[in-house]
Amino acid sequence: MRRRTFAFLPFLTVAVPAQIPPEAPAPRIPRSGPPGDIHLPNGKSQKNAIAKADYEKNLEDATELIKLSEALKAELEKNAEYVVSTNSIKKTEDIEKLAKRIRSRLKQ
Repeated sequence: MRRRTFAFLPFLTVAVPAQIPPEAPAPRIPRSGPPGDIHLPNGKSQKNAIAKADYEKNLEDATELIKLSEALKAELEKNAEYVVSTNSIKKTEDIEKLAKRIRSRLKQ
């Protein structure tokens, strides 16, 4: 009986599969941009996306600012020499708010 046990022992050691080494993590691809910058799922920089959105909003606000200032100019020309309507004052306040909004976005 002992002979049989020892006779199968070499086959058992050969039949045991070797351990498969663990998979190495995928290499990280360096991204352009400053360190610590967050990237969107499409791979673009979040800071660049915010800057682009701010730029487009500034263009829209600047166009609106031009329209308001032209309307104010036309209204002032239409009024009498020493009379200013409340609508003109309201337009100047709107122009100020719009200009402050643009300035705050540009400072960021």
